[in-house]
Amino acid sequence: MTATASDAAPAVAHFRFFALEVLRTRRLGHSFLRVTFGGESLADFRSGGYDQSLSLFLPPAHEERTVLPSTDEDTWFGAWRAMPDADRPVMRSYTVREQRRTPDGVDEVDIDFVLHGDPAAAAADAAAPASRWAGRAVTGRRIMAIGPAVAENKSVRFQPPAGTDALLMYADETALPAAAAILDRLPAGMRVAAWFEVPHADDRLVLPTLADADITWIVRERGAGKERAERVLESLRAAGPPDAEAPYVWLAGEAGTVRAVRRHVVQECSIDRRAVRFTGYWRLGASEEELLAEAYAGKAADEDSASEL
Repeated sequence: MTATASDAAPAVAHFRFFALEVLRTRRLGHSFLRVTFGGESLADFRSGGYDQSLSLFLPPAHEERTVLPSTDEDTWFGAWRAMPDADRPVMRSYTVREQRRTPDGVDEVDIDFVLHGDPAAAAADAAAPASRWAGRAVTGRRIMAIGPAVAENKSVRFQPPAGTDALLMYADETALPAAAAILDRLPAGMRVAAWFEVPHADDRLVLPTLADADITWIVRERGAGKERAERVLESLRAAGPPDAEAPYVWLAGEAGTVRAVRRHVVQECSIDRRAVRFTGYWRLGASEEELLAEAYAGKAADEDSASEL
């Protein structure tokens, strides 16, 4: 998950800094790598579950660990922004895939990274620094993060109202960890229609859930020549609108595709736009640094339930 406007400068009122240490890594599929973090400070970490996000500060390629000039609530952001470009840690937002305490009393947090290309390639440092860092992560590497100190916080966006009788979901690979965490926590029998878009066939992960979930996988390598949004909309239209009185819609991924899917569910499926939660994790043709710059300037509109279609 990458940064959105609301993530650019996280408030520390309900959030605090955490020191994270890599405990282990595990490859999940062609494009996914799970990094499990530990650290004494995680005893105070309070994930709200579902699509809980946090902001990671990843060190530049020439550093082994994250170094921040300040972690003070009032000064950290300005101090971080004032760092020289070559030394400033990269800030990226990711989803908490799972938080747990082991039988030995160790607090752990899993974060799933999408790997882009060859993490060892020099070009990955500039084009996909988070992918580069994750691909080279080894036990003992340390980073800093801003995460939730209370479970009820604004970085949990999945908020279905009481009475919801069905869930419609769309996620691409950047939002799949969030979607998987949502499915983990849904009650037994909740009806779910989900469309998950991934780059490769072996990115179709096993997603445990008690819900009555109908998952459609959209594999991009099989749909060469079609626009991203076109492939997704074809699949949604083939299924038709959900048979539900009070559906709730959760959409996350590439911003242009998310907007197209939102337009479809509101205009073609006649779902109340107030029941649609949508988030653009990234935008095709724009670098993460460009999106962050827009967020700092207050120009980004990656999620806005009241915006015009």
